[in-house]
Amino acid sequence: MDFSKRVTEVPPYLFAEMDKVQRELEGKGVDVISFGVGDPDLPTPDPIIDTLNAAARDPVNHRYSPYEGLIEFRKAIANWYKRRFGVDLDPVREVHALMGVKEGVIHFLLSVVDPGDLILVLDPSYPIYEVGTRFAGGEVYRVPLLAKNGFLPEISSIPNDVAQKAKLIFVNYPHNPTATVASLDFYQELIGFAREYEIVVCNDLVYSELYLEKERPPSLLQVKGAKERVVEFHSLSKTFNMTGWRIGFAVGSPELIGALGVIKTNTDSGLFRPIQIAGIKALNQDFREQDYLRVIYRRRRDIVLSKLKEVGLQVDPPQGTFYVWIPLPWGNSSIDFCKTILERCGVVLGPGVGWGQYGEGYFRIALTLEDDRLRAGMDRLGRAIQKGL
Repeated sequence: MDFSKRVTEVPPYLFAEMDKVQRELEGKGVDVISFGVGDPDLPTPDPIIDTLNAAARDPVNHRYSPYEGLIEFRKAIANWYKRRFGVDLDPVREVHALMGVKEGVIHFLLSVVDPGDLILVLDPSYPIYEVGTRFAGGEVYRVPLLAKNGFLPEISSIPNDVAQKAKLIFVNYPHNPTATVASLDFYQELIGFAREYEIVVCNDLVYSELYLEKERPPSLLQVKGAKERVVEFHSLSKTFNMTGWRIGFAVGSPELIGALGVIKTNTDSGLFRPIQIAGIKALNQDFREQDYLRVIYRRRRDIVLSKLKEVGLQVDPPQGTFYVWIPLPWGNSSIDFCKTILERCGVVLGPGVGWGQYGEGYFRIALTLEDDRLRAGMDRLGRAIQKGL
């Protein structure tokens, strides 16, 4: 059977492949400790669950939701943005509910990218930005993220002919996988570049509340006048441990949000009402109620960094997210390294090349395991590094 190029030209999704190998090992009785996928092990807070339960029992909420999301949910999003970033949003024209950011990113790219359009994608980065571009028929220009630049793109190094052709640039700070946080100064430079070349800017801001230093990450929309060419994506997945709930939102330029809405009204029928009502409960919480998350991830980060230091690996502490980005201790193939560790130690790591060609030479650890399992996994990894397997 012949399949579309969308299927045949897109490589297998990294995490799906990792999950398959893990299940095979577990089927053989291997105790696998996975540092692979960034899926929080912590439960969704009880008040959010209680709100969902109550809403789900009301038959009114069993019917279709508005395509763009309940107006109450969109108002809660706008209020959250105002409290958190000092950014004003029109909940009617500048906010759209999503079934998670992954869905939103792909649908947004379908709404703005035509075959042959050039999209700037940071490398390494979350694979969906490139995959979504290719689904839409676009072409990708990879902007390298290098350690010497603090894993921020060197905007001035983008060739003029590339910038003139580019239609959109995708960024993601706090950054997956490098755990770097961008400053408002960087965003101002980025918006200046986007204005000069009339480029749309998308920021995947899902990790904004998982900051591991005192400084809270900014929003692109805090840059004066940025909204006219910016769409920002956010999710409740990481902030409230709601990955399986599939609830997020896009905010920004009313024209771009409107274009996204055209695709979504023709591909889905809106987000389940009780989940949005629970989302309102989450967004209306005091920001301090999430302090416990940052305490936990800082502690886990320190466990990982301490073990790495014991075996002679000095790693820059992650500034945000719940990841640690680590240079390979030996070899030059992240896939070979991670495969060896998995087969010999039963520990799943994320090979850096899975996030792009400039991710080669690194691997990623997700801090989404309880402390005892985290320590056990790091003990296995530490012994393997010392042996030089």
